[in-house]
Amino acid sequence: MPIQSSIRFSQLKALWRQLPFFFCMLAALPSASYAEEEQQSGATVTVTAKKEPVLKKIDKTIYDVSNMPRAANGTVQDILQSTPEVSVSADGQISVKGNAQVTVLVNGKPTAMMSGSADERAAALQTMSGADIASVEVITNPSAAYNANGGAILNIVLKRNRKPGAHAQIQGSAADHGLWNVGASGDVTSKDISVHGNLALRHDGTEKIRESTVDWNNPLGGDTRRTRQTSEVFVRRTVQSASLGIDYTLSETDSLGLSTKYNERRSRPVFDVLNENRTGADETIFHRISIGPNEQSDGSASLNYNHQDGGTALKAMLQHSDTKGLIDKSYRDVFVMPAGATDYSHGAARLTRRLDQATVDWSRPSDYGKLGMGLDIQDKVDNTHNYQASIDPATGTETSDPATTNGYAVTTTVTAAYLTDQITHGKWEALLGGRAERMALRVRPAESGARTRHWQAFNPSLHLRYAVSDKADLTLSYRRSLQMPDPRDLNPFTTYVDAQNLSRGNPGLRPQQLTSWEIGTDASARQLTGSLNAFYRTSSNTVTDARSFTDNVIVTSKQNGGRASSAGITGSITWTPDAKLQLGMDGGAYRVMLQTPDLSGLVRQNDIAGYANLRAAYSLGQDKLSLDAHGQSAGISPLGRFGATSSVNLAWRHAMTRTLSLTVNANDIFDGSRRAYTTDTSTFRQAGFDHFIARRIYVGVVKKIE
Repeated sequence: MPIQSSIRFSQLKALWRQLPFFFCMLAALPSASYAEEEQQSGATVTVTAKKEPVLKKIDKTIYDVSNMPRAANGTVQDILQSTPEVSVSADGQISVKGNAQVTVLVNGKPTAMMSGSADERAAALQTMSGADIASVEVITNPSAAYNANGGAILNIVLKRNRKPGAHAQIQGSAADHGLWNVGASGDVTSKDISVHGNLALRHDGTEKIRESTVDWNNPLGGDTRRTRQTSEVFVRRTVQSASLGIDYTLSETDSLGLSTKYNERRSRPVFDVLNENRTGADETIFHRISIGPNEQSDGSASLNYNHQDGGTALKAMLQHSDTKGLIDKSYRDVFVMPAGATDYSHGAARLTRRLDQATVDWSRPSDYGKLGMGLDIQDKVDNTHNYQASIDPATGTETSDPATTNGYAVTTTVTAAYLTDQITHGKWEALLGGRAERMALRVRPAESGARTRHWQAFNPSLHLRYAVSDKADLTLSYRRSLQMPDPRDLNPFTTYVDAQNLSRGNPGLRPQQLTSWEIGTDASARQLTGSLNAFYRTSSNTVTDARSFTDNVIVTSKQNGGRASSAGITGSITWTPDAKLQLGMDGGAYRVMLQTPDLSGLVRQNDIAGYANLRAAYSLGQDKLSLDAHGQSAGISPLGRFGATSSVNLAWRHAMTRTLSLTVNANDIFDGSRRAYTTDTSTFRQAGFDHFIARRIYVGVVKKIE
């Protein structure tokens, strides 16, 4: 049954009451304050002229993807995969210049949909339409104006057309395996008001093939066991989405904006996992079959106020977003050897996430450049309920398992104030920043005697740029920030994974501290533009897995105590010999060093890894052809390794008329998404692979109505 999303207006009202206090504080500050206009908002894109395909600023790089051929039929994941400096695997895992700690924003702000686990975020990116995206901002070292949560930032900026009149666009595409999507968007703009919205329906899916072999030993009793699991499933999802936005001009200096979004996705995959267990001379083989359903809904609403007068800008925003999800873990075990009666189990995990945010940014030019300041309050609540019960096949009676049936909530509150100062002097440009944050973390129900924990931090940022000439400059950037624990890792209870594996959280986890340095150069000469950068990143209090045994069952938890660092070089080059052809390449090589606690002591690993992206685009008359290829090398993970992956994608767009175009996308032509992995600890060794088959051919049309 679809899960409905509701906006909690009482929470928005409570946040709104705090805004007059913010305004009074800001009004009492010196009037010489300015924050770069697009730095925090990113909320709208006004299409009035042809934009530069790449715009480099002192703290970020903006890539215009609005006319990317792959966008018409693709998803946001496809767009990010085709964006320079970004690597995206077939299962949606993101890294920026080799940095896997990535925060994804939409229109410059976090949402509940993008604030979940990596798997939840991947599902969201795989079901959002790429046709709605105007640009992608890649921020490798965020300034203090952003809550980076310990890593790089990708800001997805949605399209917004404010040209007077009425405009609309209808698009649709179909692929093999019976997959298809349709969508419509439109806007109406008059003198003082602009209304825009879209509707979309997608039937997409991914074939997943997995295999895993685990050899484990109990260091307490010396018992050994081998478990092998294999599965193949095609997950088909139905995705419905809608959005509506209204912008109203109050005066020449003031405007209001209201926007709402909602999407819902459902799937009912048939999982048939073959389990082979061997303990000594005993062997058990059975099929574990489950059919879901899995459901998730995401809703958001935001209210924006903008005031701009003589270079002064005041921006206030209230936003509420929530996510509700259900993963049905019910299954039946069909025994092959030894033959036996079928076991039935009913299990489910329900998640509710709410994120409320209030921000105020006030800015104005100064004598030497731009000075900016702002306030940011975020309140996030993650509610999780787990249920596990055995079923008597004769009577249908359920007997719940008290060890794995539980519920808990994690409340994370962040209150921050930032100050930035952008200074220009001769050939020098500097962006200095500081962000003071107070974080509160509460887990309910808490362990006996536990209290809400607080952390305070002052995180500085620095960006420097020196213009060597009109065609070249040197850059330096630095950022320090904290990364809060994943709410799932704070679970004080035990949750069921399978018969040999349980998962248990650690409510005592502390934030990780991350520091990043980057130095580089950008240059252009005639038809060539390029960059070369070197970076160094470190993290302390790194969260890693901790494993133990209970009744011959592996229990996996989390703990602080690890350390990680990486250092390397990245570079890019683009060649544009004429208006028809463009060739580009970017990549990097870096050494990764990990220190991970294990039962036998601290395990130290180091290895060299890298990535490479190639791009080509050719236009001739009414046709545009683009090719992008990606490769990610093998590398190390805590107490393990992962294999290399690759992807080659081709897109062709043909303009049949001025308002009608045909697009063909061929994704992952050579099916290079299979990724092997190994984990080697003192308690077990695991080897296997995940293969998310992304090879697909889409054919679609786009019709514009002007």
